[in-house]
Amino acid sequence: MTDDVSRETPPVPSAARGVFAERLPLAERYVGWLAGAGTIRGLLGPREVPRLWERHVLNCVPLTEGIGAGATVADLGSGAGLPGLVLALARPDLRVTLVEPLLRRTTFLQEVVDDLELANVEVVRGRAEELHGNRAFAVVTSRALAPLGRLVGWSLPLVAPGGSMLALKGASAEDEIAAATKQLRRAKIAASDVAILELGGGGLPRVRAIRISRAAG
Repeated sequence: MTDDVSRETPPVPSAARGVFAERLPLAERYVGWLAGAGTIRGLLGPREVPRLWERHVLNCVPLTEGIGAGATVADLGSGAGLPGLVLALARPDLRVTLVEPLLRRTTFLQEVVDDLELANVEVVRGRAEELHGNRAFAVVTSRALAPLGRLVGWSLPLVAPGGSMLALKGASAEDEIAAATKQLRRAKIAASDVAILELGGGGLPRVRAIRISRAAG
């Protein structure tokens, strides 16, 4: 771990113990990276440190409910690794690709992946559009990245047939779907392919995500 990674991290919530189980030490180490290098390098604000577990890490975990066993996952605009690194820690069966265009962020992500020895994670520096036609994934995730209309254009070309796009959206989900009608129609997405998922509970934060499914074949 690098010298600028703080050991001053918030206490571990009981929910995290159940979610990460034997990988909890890795999750704690990741939170240490977020609290230290992540804030020093401007990936997260220092005021976020006391709520890293609840607002950021545990907030991402419910997305795993919408991802099948052994799936390939692309996390667009991964930033500090949210939700991609959290998904990889909570679900070691997943193969996660973190897609991020900014060098300082991909440097951080690669350092974390190397330090935690996460063999199921790949870091790719670039924009989603640069992967179009070259890569395909069972699930494409994002968190607070862009309005749904833009996400559709970035994400859906990366979704394999029978796969889905899964975006954390919260209270704005219905409004974003309505605002993206033209983009969804242009992408040949029927209303029946779009769903709002209510995820979490049982000690985890309750979150809302938009899932857009791509037909198989």
